Amino acid sequence: MNTLPEDFTISTDPTKLNPEMVYHFLNKEAYWSKGIPYETFLKSIEHSLNFILLHKEKQVGFARIITDYATIAYLGDVFISSDYRGLGLSKCLIQSVMNCPELQGLRRWILLTQDAHELYRQFGWSPIQNPERWMELHNKYVYKAG
Repeated sequence: MNTLPEDFTISTDPTKLNPEMVYHFLNKEAYWSKGIPYETFLKSIEHSLNFILLHKEKQVGFARIITDYATIAYLGDVFISSDYRGLGLSKCLIQSVMNCPELQGLRRWILLTQDAHELYRQFGWSPIQNPERWMELHNKYVYKAG
């Protein structure tokens, strides 16, 4: 079990969310969502279960779950601010997500990652079995202007 360092907390309380901080990261730094329009971002957090990592009162990390709360959950937009990386906070954040009471008993969890496979393997995640059954419709240029 990963223990949060002193002065850190994880909350799903929407009043703790700093939307500008999260938007800045997703719009400017995240490889998966650069250029996301602000209104699209707001809609995404409005319809998700958001996990907010705080150092004292300052938001320093984020993860969100898209779910029906019964059968499936998609984990996305996971990040730790660069000044706080290397402290084990991503493990604490993922552990908090995986242990959330509202998300227990789901049949399937899914996520996409380019570079964090080792983090998720620690929590039992594995590559998709039978990938030939999966399909997607992906527009990687949806946030590009023009």
